[in-house]
Amino acid sequence: MNRLAAILTLAAVSLAAADSIESAKALYNRADYAGALKVLSTSKPGDAGTWALMGKSYFMLGEFKKASEAFEKAVQANPRSSEYHHWLGKAYGRRAETASLFTAPGLAGKTRNAFETAVELDPNNLEAINDLFEYYLEAPGLLGGGLDKASDLTARIAKLDPVEYHWAQARLAEKQKKFGTAEEQLRRAAELAPRQVGRVLDLAKFLARRGKYRESDAAFEHAESLAPGSPKVMFARASTYIRTKRNLKVARELLKQYLESPLTPSDPARYEAERLLRQASGG
Repeated sequence: MNRLAAILTLAAVSLAAADSIESAKALYNRADYAGALKVLSTSKPGDAGTWALMGKSYFMLGEFKKASEAFEKAVQANPRSSEYHHWLGKAYGRRAETASLFTAPGLAGKTRNAFETAVELDPNNLEAINDLFEYYLEAPGLLGGGLDKASDLTARIAKLDPVEYHWAQARLAEKQKKFGTAEEQLRRAAELAPRQVGRVLDLAKFLARRGKYRESDAAFEHAESLAPGSPKVMFARASTYIRTKRNLKVARELLKQYLESPLTPSDPARYEAERLLRQASGG
């Protein structure tokens, strides 16, 4: 009887833990990252999936150190997961962006290593390939970056997603100051995927960077027609206005609408919108 009682108790604990994880996932998918962490804090995380969910929640709250620590544990628990290495690289990368001159290079190296491992573990992980591409594109040679490395990755991107390939070619061309080629590639991507609002947003943001504001606004209007009321479109338009220091009143209204919208993990985190709103308000 004692053994049976122990087995039943263990089963009940396991079921309760599973329910907690499912509840946390549901909260995470509704962009309630603090709520997800609160639920997870009542359990004892030990498996890779739980640590990863904690890491994602911290990441979306802008707590990148805690995020990287959680993903380190997820990777330790499941070192063969491309997804976990990719997220670990993202967390290290965000930490590197705000780190001191002394600590940034080390974090940048960890970012590159994590992205490279993610791609090695799963050569079809397009998100990881794209982030590694961006790292190579932006990082100096001393930190393992380089246009040649970024260019080499475009062939792999082309096999996985021809539309994404044009985006990568546009990023390379823009980095090389071949702005006409960059615009052509972005327009080609939008033509190949006419219903993908993200492609139109890529073009709209690029046109704004080049000072082609009328064309940029037309592209944003087209994006809105493709996805009416889309939080992603609101955020992209507001952040572009703020970056180009124009239409700040409109940007503030868009960000307020964004913060009141039902968000998902695929949307920029609320703290990013709040930061932009303070910036647009002079705070």
